[in-house]
Amino acid sequence: MGKKGIETLVGLFVLLGLAAFLFVALKAANLTSFGRGDSYPLVARFDNIGGLKVRAPVRSAGVTVGHINSITLDPKTYQGVVKLEVERAYQFPKDSSAKILTSGLLGDQYVGLEPGGDEKNLAAGDTVKQTQSAVVLENLIGQFLFSKAADAGGADAAGKDGGGKK
Repeated sequence: MGKKGIETLVGLFVLLGLAAFLFVALKAANLTSFGRGDSYPLVARFDNIGGLKVRAPVRSAGVTVGHINSITLDPKTYQGVVKLEVERAYQFPKDSSAKILTSGLLGDQYVGLEPGGDEKNLAAGDTVKQTQSAVVLENLIGQFLFSKAADAGGADAAGKDGGGKK
C-alpha cells in the first residue's frame, strides 16, 4: 500500500471520528430526532415550571417517551403552558398525571408522566388535567430557614415569660 492509500485511510478515519463526535454531541444536547417516530401532542399547565427547557425529555417509569416541544405563559391564568410530543407507541390513559421532576439532586428537569387507570386514552391535543409543578430548591431552603427561625423565636419567648418552673 502506497503513501496515497495510507493518507486516504487516515483521512477516512478522521472523518468517521468527527461524524461520531458530532452524533454524540447532538444526542447529548437533545437536538437530534434520531429514533423518534410518529408522535402526538399533549398540553400540560403548571403553576411553576422551574428550570424546564424546550427539548427536555418526557419520561414514564424512567423511559423516555417524548420531549418538550414548547413552553409559553398563558396571559389569563399566568400558568406555564407546556406542549409535549409523545411517541405514538406510548398511549396514556385520560386520567394520567404530569410532574416536573429533576434528574438527581441538581440535575436537569424533565416531565414525568404517570399513567392513570382510565380505559380511554389521551388523544392528540388533549390537556393533562392533573399536574404537579416543579419543586424549587430556593423555596424549600427558604421555608426551612423560616420554620427554624420561627421555632427559635418561640423558644426564646417561652423562656422570657416565665414558662419554666422555679
